[in-house]
Amino acid sequence: MSTTNTTATGAPTAAGTAQNFDLVIRGQRVMTSDGTGACEVGIRDGVIASVEPLGADLQGNEVIELAPDETLIPGLVDSHVHVNEPGRTEWEGFASATRAAAAGGVTTIIDMPLNSIPPTVNTEALAIKRDAARTQSFVDVGFWGGAVPGNTLDLRKLHDDGVFGFKCFLLHSGVDEFPALEVDEMETDMAELAAMDSLMIVHAEDAHTIEAAPQEFSNQYASFLASRPRDAENLAIAAVIERARRTGVRAHILHLSSSDALPLIAEAKRDGVKITVETCPHYLTLTAEEVPVGSTAHKCCPPIREGDNREQLWQGLQDGTIDCIVSDHSPCTVELKDVETGDFGTAWGGVSSLQLGLSLIWSGARERGISLEQVVEWMSAKPASLARLPQKGSLAVGKDADLAVVAAEDPFVVDVNKLHHKNAISPYEGRTLNGLVRRTFLRGQAVDGETPGGELIRREP
Repeated sequence: MSTTNTTATGAPTAAGTAQNFDLVIRGQRVMTSDGTGACEVGIRDGVIASVEPLGADLQGNEVIELAPDETLIPGLVDSHVHVNEPGRTEWEGFASATRAAAAGGVTTIIDMPLNSIPPTVNTEALAIKRDAARTQSFVDVGFWGGAVPGNTLDLRKLHDDGVFGFKCFLLHSGVDEFPALEVDEMETDMAELAAMDSLMIVHAEDAHTIEAAPQEFSNQYASFLASRPRDAENLAIAAVIERARRTGVRAHILHLSSSDALPLIAEAKRDGVKITVETCPHYLTLTAEEVPVGSTAHKCCPPIREGDNREQLWQGLQDGTIDCIVSDHSPCTVELKDVETGDFGTAWGGVSSLQLGLSLIWSGARERGISLEQVVEWMSAKPASLARLPQKGSLAVGKDADLAVVAAEDPFVVDVNKLHHKNAISPYEGRTLNGLVRRTFLRGQAVDGETPGGELIRREP
């Protein structure tokens, strides 16, 4: 790890020169970009200004000594969050979503363009979204744009206005105001995005495959799983790869569920196709075999699959085929989950896990001998790289002082009534997890859940 004294901009200063920081955090376990060790972190003007070995005696207006069981990590970046405000704020809103994010160690979210009304498919809608988020966000918030039929001419305007890329669906999105693209339409938009070096992020399920699958639902999870077969993902992912290969666009597969697609993705990467892939906590921690009768809290699209599929996804992460882990936080009201009937056909599909992501993944990783450093790489550095956020994703001099204090071996039981998500429903209710987030800092300021301090962020020029 670096032992060079630096200013807040990262410029070297004379060794031994006393500096006073706004905040100094000291601990035996500090996860820097060079590894985890005993360090002191000096923060000035919201930026990490110095990282020194423990004992350097950095001086600050405030000094925090970490407990022996605590690890200081870079704040997580969640690039897949449905906030839903405005228009469906009863499902979730910027205040509740970002409060939940901070409680889970997430310091940056990027909001999806649909489920809000209007959807973010032109600059006017983007302005409405930003107005809704501006004064009530507890973490930093950026925005994806949407690619839908008829808005190709809006893509450049949204790009210039700072969105991080564009989301499209290859089947019905679940809401009528955000229609799907046909594959040829997607390719047209991909060519536009390639010219501006933007990113196309795709909900990759093939509509025709799903239309041909059984659509007879009940309170048995198997009825829903049969309606969203793996082939729907596999065929759609193949189409995305082929059109990305033709256009040269950067393309990203959202919420990978089917492990069958991993060899195809790995081959595309070897061929130089600009393809990246994410998966989500629910696909890595839940299994189809374990879903209780009528537990519509488990319904999401694409679906949670079998246990062997889950293990293949973990392997895909470890070998680099899957790049990152994000929440796909897709909440709704309890009523829309149709918990009274438990009907998997009528219930809204989506899992709320924004506050629990780190604990879920760490709990699963430690059972498999995977380090906390690797978990943070998947959940912080890699999503930051995907969205091209150079100030985020690592604890290093010159980076934003977005940090979380985690007690990695501290167990807790999930109580939906204590989560900050707006609606108290979760498939994780009653589950014991490890990795309690005790404090979160945004640009060196402790997030208290009362005074919003988040900023609206834009794509780097």
